[in-house]
Amino acid sequence: MTDHIKKLILGEQGLVVIFLIAFTVVSIFVPNFLTERNILGLLQSVVTVGVVACTMMFCLAARDFDLSVGSTVAFTGMVAVMASNFTGSIVAGLLVALAAGAGVGFFNGFVIAKFHINALITTLATMQIVRGLALITSDGRAVGINDPAFYQLALSKWFGIPTPIWVLALLFVIFGFVLNRTVFGKNTMAIGGNPEASRLAGVNVDWTRIWIFTLQGMVAAIAGILLASRITSGQPNSAVGLELSVISACVLGGVSLAGGRATISGVIVGVMIMGIAENVMNLLNIPAFYQYIVRGVILLLAVLLDNLRSTTLRRR
Repeated sequence: MTDHIKKLILGEQGLVVIFLIAFTVVSIFVPNFLTERNILGLLQSVVTVGVVACTMMFCLAARDFDLSVGSTVAFTGMVAVMASNFTGSIVAGLLVALAAGAGVGFFNGFVIAKFHINALITTLATMQIVRGLALITSDGRAVGINDPAFYQLALSKWFGIPTPIWVLALLFVIFGFVLNRTVFGKNTMAIGGNPEASRLAGVNVDWTRIWIFTLQGMVAAIAGILLASRITSGQPNSAVGLELSVISACVLGGVSLAGGRATISGVIVGVMIMGIAENVMNLLNIPAFYQYIVRGVILLLAVLLDNLRSTTLRRR
């Protein structure tokens, strides 16, 4: 019986089962949870974490971290708004923001891969640098959007569902395919499992890591654009602490901190667990101060589960 319980808790299918049980319990006991308005609000609330988690999954699977994603989201959101205002073109603003995000990611990947500096330290440094750039370029103030059409990125709907939710679903599909069906995905998992063996097998480890971080930066820019559109301005202080929520969601979803293990279905479940926890706390009017404690407990639980999974796999 103990082995069955372990498989349920630690296995990929077990995560889905646990999520479904939790969803059912919350639906029954939390008032207004299952209303259409709340479910759409819940899905919109996880867009930023979910979008960034799509590529954080690759970073963690390759034994790396990116702590700069929150700052990158804020910075690229600012860039998108400022470039759109300056050029009078929303498309130009979006392209500049994507390029800025890719630039931050490329810098991270290049420093980590070519100078062999620990990813934790590198991205901790760029987290401060990029946040500083966001504050400097905006003079520490929110930047308003001149063209109301920019709002439609977040406010528009397809078939009654907000566009950001469709973007999130599309990115889950794309990166799920990349992880499971492409050489890049297989190389990422191989690097996380054993970097030296991957190098000897002919995998260009350095450039794979650089590409992972570049993609991470671009996807963070997508999240930044959607967030800026949703809050109707570029906010240099937005997305503070986002990196911890994203890592928590990934690890809850079975992505190993030791590298070499990740599934897109697990990441989706992890993102939804994080979103439901926050949504329920808001519905129950739990004070924000207590919500910090709950988030910390979830992060601790995520790391504990990762340890249990790694220990179980080593024993097999």
